[in-house]
Amino acid sequence: MKTIKKQKTRIFKTAMLTLFAVLASTFTAITAQNDPVRLGFIPLTDCSPIVMAKELGLFKKYGVEVVVTKESSWANVRDKILTGELDGAHCLYSMPFSVYTGVGGKAGSEMMIAMMLNINGQAITLSNDFCGKVSFKQMNKVTPVVAAKLKAEKEVTFAMTFPGGTHDLWLRNWMSIAGLNQKAVKIITIPPPQMVANMKVGNMDGYCVGEPWGGVAVKQGVGFTQIASQDIWKDHPEKALVVNKEFSSKRREDLKKVMKAIMEACIWLDNPVNRKKAAAIIGRAPYVNTSADVIESRLMGDYNLGCNQGVQVYAKDYMLFHKGGMVNYPRKSYAIWAMAQYVRFGYLKEAPNYKAIADKLILQDLYEEVAMSMKVKVPNDDMKPFSLTMDKTVFDPSNPAAYLKVVKR
Repeated sequence: MKTIKKQKTRIFKTAMLTLFAVLASTFTAITAQNDPVRLGFIPLTDCSPIVMAKELGLFKKYGVEVVVTKESSWANVRDKILTGELDGAHCLYSMPFSVYTGVGGKAGSEMMIAMMLNINGQAITLSNDFCGKVSFKQMNKVTPVVAAKLKAEKEVTFAMTFPGGTHDLWLRNWMSIAGLNQKAVKIITIPPPQMVANMKVGNMDGYCVGEPWGGVAVKQGVGFTQIASQDIWKDHPEKALVVNKEFSSKRREDLKKVMKAIMEACIWLDNPVNRKKAAAIIGRAPYVNTSADVIESRLMGDYNLGCNQGVQVYAKDYMLFHKGGMVNYPRKSYAIWAMAQYVRFGYLKEAPNYKAIADKLILQDLYEEVAMSMKVKVPNDDMKPFSLTMDKTVFDPSNPAAYLKVVKR
């Protein structure tokens, strides 16, 4: 009898423990679904899709609560996405590939790309020390001017925002096109909002970053625009909605709602009538915290270049957020291009498994599901060869090795 009672007691305890575990798991799942989605951003004009989705009430429209937070640096964004402190963020599109390959983080760390946020709208700014010596898009003058400064001062420093990030890649492509030996100069990492202040005190001779920090340097008289990123590669990929891996799988429905809200904000932003309103909001202290007029002018494609160079008007290749669906589609070919640059510029000694990494980190199926539900056209140009505007070398994403054999380092 005692043996039977003990068995019944053990069975009862096991059943209760199982019940408690199921209840705890259910409670955790319900709580997680009710938690607000946490999205970060860096103070840049191209954080607009996330900020405007919040300001226009689009997250609420699609039934998801979102908390938007300003972050201090791309490294901070990386760490918070990986730990889950952020569910996602406005992010350099190439950052997940930089981190995964070990260029900009711990190799093998997975950050997922849900959709693209914008194209174009970055710039290379040179200090006024170069004013009158090299002008807008005058690439053949860059190397001799830098060489002269190196001879006089022994060091020339350029800044970008994250190793292997887009600003790093535009800077290095610019140097390659200009014929500038990248080993001859120092390249440092500075968070975007700190670029102008660092140039003011002479910490760098030039930098590559997103707007409005190119325009702000001009307005404050500390530098001038030598080239815009769309001059290097018209309609290049720039920022993406990058999310935590666990969030993308466990809260897939919430992520879809977030993507729909951001997609609608991107469509809204591409209407020129709305850009003045967007600039006024983005310029506020909780967001970019700078003059709305600088944000607005470059959002509209009107670039005061500084250094008495006048105004450059970009009519069709300024910062765009949707372009009939062409912008938001996360292409694997662009991921492969970015990783090929890591090999090209010596970040990686050997070629990574390009396609496998792109397949792993890009949530292309999810994007297509969201796009179709919103009747947004999905482009059919992924994995097709393309070339940069200024560098005419053709890049075939199915054969990066052939590209690396002919492209300039």
